Amino acid sequence: MARTPNARPPAPTAPGASEERATSRNIGGLEALWPFVRPYRGLMVAALLALSFTAMVSLALPLAVRRVIDTFRIENGALLDQYFLAAIGIAGLLAVGTGVRYALVTRLGERVVADIRKAVFDRVLGMSPAFYENIMTGEVLSRITTDTTLIQSVLGSSASIALRNVLIFLGGLVLMLATSAKLTGLVLLLVPLVIVPILTLGRRLRRISRENQDWIAASSGNAAETLGAVQTVQAFTHEAASRAQFAEMTETAYDVSIRRMRTRALMTVIIIFLVFCGVVGVLWIGARDVRAGAMTEGALVQFVIYSVMVAGGVAALSEIWGELQRAAGATERLIELLRATDTVLDPAAPKRLAEPVRGEITFDHVSFAYPSRPGTQALDDIVLTIAPGETVAFVGPSGAGKTTVIQLIQRFYDPDAGRVLLDGMDLRELNRDEFRRHLAMVPQDPVIFAATARENIRFGRPSASDAEVEAAARAAAAHDFIAALPEGYDAYVGERGVMLSGGQKQRIAIARAILRDAPVLLLDEATSALDAESERAVQQAVDLLAKGRTTLIVAHRLATVKKADRIVVLDQGRIIATGSHDQLVAEGGLYARLARLQFTDGLAAE
Repeated sequence: MARTPNARPPAPTAPGASEERATSRNIGGLEALWPFVRPYRGLMVAALLALSFTAMVSLALPLAVRRVIDTFRIENGALLDQYFLAAIGIAGLLAVGTGVRYALVTRLGERVVADIRKAVFDRVLGMSPAFYENIMTGEVLSRITTDTTLIQSVLGSSASIALRNVLIFLGGLVLMLATSAKLTGLVLLLVPLVIVPILTLGRRLRRISRENQDWIAASSGNAAETLGAVQTVQAFTHEAASRAQFAEMTETAYDVSIRRMRTRALMTVIIIFLVFCGVVGVLWIGARDVRAGAMTEGALVQFVIYSVMVAGGVAALSEIWGELQRAAGATERLIELLRATDTVLDPAAPKRLAEPVRGEITFDHVSFAYPSRPGTQALDDIVLTIAPGETVAFVGPSGAGKTTVIQLIQRFYDPDAGRVLLDGMDLRELNRDEFRRHLAMVPQDPVIFAATARENIRFGRPSASDAEVEAAARAAAAHDFIAALPEGYDAYVGERGVMLSGGQKQRIAIARAILRDAPVLLLDEATSALDAESERAVQQAVDLLAKGRTTLIVAHRLATVKKADRIVVLDQGRIIATGSHDQLVAEGGLYARLARLQFTDGLAAE
């Protein structure tokens, strides 16, 4: 299973690295959110003001309660009524302030999370294929969804509640001191007893929370991979094994979440018990002071209310602390994606291709090995120049390096040695978006999006008119089957084109490339999924399209490359022969052997 090198779940046999990674996690990871919060400082300040207002109103409520209690002894009904009305007014202010605070912080959280999701998606969308050799797309999606949901919860709720409880804790402590220094001193003796479990259990909770998120991401990646190949899974009757694998990962994530829940529950139990035992003890001593006349009943009630508010604030902070730690871990996972290094980068000062692009392609002593297989040369000292407008076919056994040539021309990877040039310019000196506009690609496995047939073809050139889309479809021999669909060109073709046959999907991909109208055409087994009749029609369209364009064809079926201007024979990453079909057959060797296997004896003798 593919995974990130830093992910914990799929590597239980190497816990050492995971433990080292996990123990470095702390709530300071939330600092990475600041660049996303900074543009909305005004909204954040307004939310903080509303939060501070509600905290102050909450702290004022016990003062009104004390006045009411102490006024019972005074035979002045009007004054008592005023105190009750004041208490109702304070409650009203508290309700309004809380509503405003909720609206502001929720808006801030939603806005920041939307920006994070867009930033992460923008980043991973531009990463080269080497990045995806080390991480599953399902895990990336999990980070964009699950992890950002955690952050939204913190920014839209937990963070504001935590700040409010901090203010209530500090303000309540000051007012407790003003009410009774003696009782406040007794309360403060309990603080070390509360801090110790927060620090001790908090570290354990942080580690478990990170592990829980990693397992959720791993199970999401597994599900995405399996569902993406559901027909293959069913064809090989692998459903039971796939279900068992997903169930095992899901149950492991559940077990880890139970450990997290138990740790968090234990921390909450200990803190609440210690805090409220202290409150009861202080109330006991305060009651004795009231009996001795050292303080009034109202003052004791005021102190008790502040004590409960302070204790509640501490208890809430202990609970929210776990949420903040989970969000810190989620933030770090997202920041990892934003800070991920790519092996293929645009130059700081890119050059520009001369217009119009001629389409000359040069391989200047190019050698390359895939990052995942550094010991195996996919291409070994390739020297080749393809003239503008020339049609060159690459043939050879599987693994010879044919598709690698196409990938390097698109600069999905950079060569380990040598240069790949377009019109005499090194691709590394150009912006990828700049030169890729001049390339049209038909891959061996065509990608069909969950959209209409028209939208899939228009993907090649979004500005194309409906007439141009239909013309491209006709040229690719796709018009007839598209027109026969229930809604024609506006028919929805399903996720990954599930409603189309393999040949139909490939013809749509060819129409997309035709519509792009680029000077360089790349065909990687473009007709491999077509029947003989469709292949003949598409081959005619490709022959017409190739005129005036530089065309590179990768094919196993030699019948599709016989008309190429030049055929390049690759084996084990090296060019072993070049020439026309007739020349290569006459020379013997690998190409002649492949031709004998695919053609009749009569064709092989030509």
